[in-house]
Amino acid sequence: MNLSKTATLEFEETGQLQLVIKHKYSSKRIDKYLVSRLQDYSRSSIQKLIKEGAVKVNNNAVKNNYEIKLNDAISIQLPEKSDDHITPEDIPLDVIYEDEYLMVLNKSPDMVVHPACGHASGTLVNALAFHCNTLSALNGPLRPGIVHRLDRDTSGAILVVKDEKVHKHLALQFEERTVKKEYLAVVKGESELDSDKIDLPIGKDKRDRKKMAIRHDIGKNAVSIFEVIERFPGYTLVRVILETGRTHQIRVHMKTIGHPVIADSEYGNSDACCIEDLTKPVSNKDIHSLAKLTELCNNTSDPIIERQALHAYKIGFTHPVYNKAMEFTAEIPKDMHNLIATLRKIKALLN
Repeated sequence: MNLSKTATLEFEETGQLQLVIKHKYSSKRIDKYLVSRLQDYSRSSIQKLIKEGAVKVNNNAVKNNYEIKLNDAISIQLPEKSDDHITPEDIPLDVIYEDEYLMVLNKSPDMVVHPACGHASGTLVNALAFHCNTLSALNGPLRPGIVHRLDRDTSGAILVVKDEKVHKHLALQFEERTVKKEYLAVVKGESELDSDKIDLPIGKDKRDRKKMAIRHDIGKNAVSIFEVIERFPGYTLVRVILETGRTHQIRVHMKTIGHPVIADSEYGNSDACCIEDLTKPVSNKDIHSLAKLTELCNNTSDPIIERQALHAYKIGFTHPVYNKAMEFTAEIPKDMHNLIATLRKIKALLN
């Protein structure tokens, strides 16, 4: 769905954001809608703003479960922009590897990598400031230690740098495309191909500057290679290897070939996935085979996953100090694990 057509949006000098809903939704909670529109804010921070009364609809405070309606006027009082100071926060980190020069983490879903647009807390950088005595400052005061990034709702392996000389070497590896980046994704549709190379340029979407799109005119070279790991009724688990690292690359490429990532609010048709969604591709003659489906979940309409089913599974690079090839894998988080497990149960019931 093209979000630029779903609402008009204006910023005021007071730091207030104004939106008017121009699309009729069958059912859309305001917290989920704002998460899809404000990419620099985590779901928890949006819900906090709503709870504090900083979000109003038609001049009235609402709750997180308020369902937006056509022509609703939404006003959001955004937090004041922070200065360059990073406040250390005792946020748990899932450390895969660490030495005196760098560390590899398994980033959790719904965690913004660095402060932006007034989002000054709860980020990976806030956690790093608490846990690390030193971090590379090459990317500026708001991005200490950050040499690359992951989207807020993409989980998985992320590399953090403590030393500036090491940072320069690793940045060069990213630039020369020698860093190995491998992702796992659950996508809609059963891929007919076992593997394929997607070579399509990516640039800013003409109609929505927050999104990316295939742009043959101004787009930058973007190459993804996907391999099928497992097929399910109506869905596919794929491994995606990136040869380039464009913003939203996997999400844009997979959508373009007709296999959008599950629960991708920007490039798919929904921001969550439940058992009811997973059984829609099943033919009527197979419905009786799913009689035991209620055993999989207490409520088939409860979301299994509420963010894009995309996980940075593996990262490989050459350690600048030890001159040693290193490769690390990040464990799949619970929500995506449950999604895959549920698809396997449905597949087994139909066999």
